[in-house]
Amino acid sequence: MRFVEREKLLACVHCGLCLASCPTYVELGVEADSPRGRIHLLRALEEGRLEPTAEVIRHLDLCLGCRACETACPSGVRYGELIEAARPYVETFRPARTRWMRRALARLLTTRALVRTAIAPLRAVAGSPGLARAAHRLGSRWLAYAAALPPAGPTVPEVLEPAGRARGTAVLLRGCVAEVGFAGTNVATARLLQHAGVRVVVPRAQGCCGALALHLGDAARAHDLARRVTAGGGDWLVSNAAGCGAFLREYVDAGRSSGPGPRDALELLAELGLPPATRDLPARVAIHDPCHLAHGQGIRAEVRRLLAAVPGVELVELEESDMCCGSAGTYNLTEPAMAGRLLARKLDRIVASGAQIVAAANPGCLLQIRAGAILRGVSVRVEHPVDLLAWAHGL
Repeated sequence: MRFVEREKLLACVHCGLCLASCPTYVELGVEADSPRGRIHLLRALEEGRLEPTAEVIRHLDLCLGCRACETACPSGVRYGELIEAARPYVETFRPARTRWMRRALARLLTTRALVRTAIAPLRAVAGSPGLARAAHRLGSRWLAYAAALPPAGPTVPEVLEPAGRARGTAVLLRGCVAEVGFAGTNVATARLLQHAGVRVVVPRAQGCCGALALHLGDAARAHDLARRVTAGGGDWLVSNAAGCGAFLREYVDAGRSSGPGPRDALELLAELGLPPATRDLPARVAIHDPCHLAHGQGIRAEVRRLLAAVPGVELVELEESDMCCGSAGTYNLTEPAMAGRLLARKLDRIVASGAQIVAAANPGCLLQIRAGAILRGVSVRVEHPVDLLAWAHGL
């Protein structure tokens, strides 16, 4: 075995039902850029019939890892496991300079202090209308990302005790990029859990979960970081970032940790229930389903149920709500052209929906769609459902 068990590759019967759900195939119409085609490539690599040339690696790199094909597959092929097993293998065949840059990016994005240092210069202008106007006028993707960042938020307390009887203890995953860029969302998550009767613990020494390192083929670092994060106590390990939650579920399900079961914050809140909201939110709200929430964790209805309970909210249909927006972990950094095509497709659907607010339960999606709206001049708010719920509950 080179990188994956051959039996897992043989589970695909090549029926093609995954094709219409694959963002890169929908955009390009190229068989090698479909799940079925990539499995053909992976099998040939595993059996030694194909060398990992630059062209082969290119087809694999274009995969978003969105798992939409898993939702569509009638045979239950675990495609995500296949592509994630291939990434560390092909990494060794890249040019040395490319390998070094990808490894450096993985180190940067998974080290909170380095992320904080990188983002610090943007904090003075984050969320600035003037910066948004400049990004739109100049068509600058990087300025748009800076304008899409929310202003610096407060730090979530280390422990939050529930007001009434405790229904369990949650260890809240602060994240790396999420903590630096969306600290306010972490506070809102903790307050909502507290409101639902949960004791919330936020370890100060907690680091990155490792998901972004795995996106870049650094499996050793990814698993080392996941091991540290999942070693704590509590009843649940709670995340408000879809990508982090999906990766940690798979890590724990694979038997690599005996720590608390990972749960998405919205999933747990829907299960426990919240008191009635105290504020109306009169707005048309469309829900973008992050790939690793909808396809990676099977969570869709919970988000809609929580938001529908807020007075004034009118949920409107978003066509292709679970089609990837192009963020996909580090994809918008490493594959900006395809990420841009998928973002344009997502914005077309948002405009057609007539929504005033788009709810997206993943920091990467929030930044991607906000930046796209700024560049196109689309007047729509893009918010994490947790932040909308916290506001509606006066938290």
